[in-house]
Amino acid sequence: MAKYNGPQCKLCRREGTKLFLKGDRCYSTKCAVVRRQSAGAPGQHGQTRKKLSNFGLQLREKQKAKRIYGVLEKQFRIIYNSADKKVGVTGENLISFLEMRLDNVVFKLGFANSRKEARQLVSHGHFCVNGRKVDIPSYRVKVNDIVEVREKSRSTEKFKALFENNKTLPLWLAIDGESYRGKVVAVPCKEDLNVQFNETLIVEFYSK
Repeated sequence: MAKYNGPQCKLCRREGTKLFLKGDRCYSTKCAVVRRQSAGAPGQHGQTRKKLSNFGLQLREKQKAKRIYGVLEKQFRIIYNSADKKVGVTGENLISFLEMRLDNVVFKLGFANSRKEARQLVSHGHFCVNGRKVDIPSYRVKVNDIVEVREKSRSTEKFKALFENNKTLPLWLAIDGESYRGKVVAVPCKEDLNVQFNETLIVEFYSK
């Protein structure tokens, strides 16, 4: 499976904003975006600021969304095509499809400190959906699905420590911390989310 293995902080610096790819580190003074604000984007010409064309703006928003959710181009295009075919507003469909990936749900429920960590935990088989083990991070959950930590994984210090930190849940999710179980109670909509990218520009990028 193709994946990006380079430095996560470089991705944030390239987009010029925090994408919160490294969990708690992104909220600390160690964050590269904070420490190297004056350095601009990574690379020899990072400090050179060019005025972006409309295409450039659309490309940057698409890249930002891909990096936030840890999705590469081919998979992102598949998600977009599915969103475009579904009845409704394509941009909002795209957001809901990205949010309802299993790795994102695991992260939003507080079972992981970042989406990257959530992908790893899912791939290692630590979670069940409706009682069945699922180890595919891109698995798309549905309303009323139950996502829970597998019985044999609950005793690990990793999950115990996570539940000691209270995390604000989005309105479309519910959790029972004592049973290590969460539930998808609604389809996520843009109004319920703090979306860090402009989905309209992404639709324009792919519509050409």
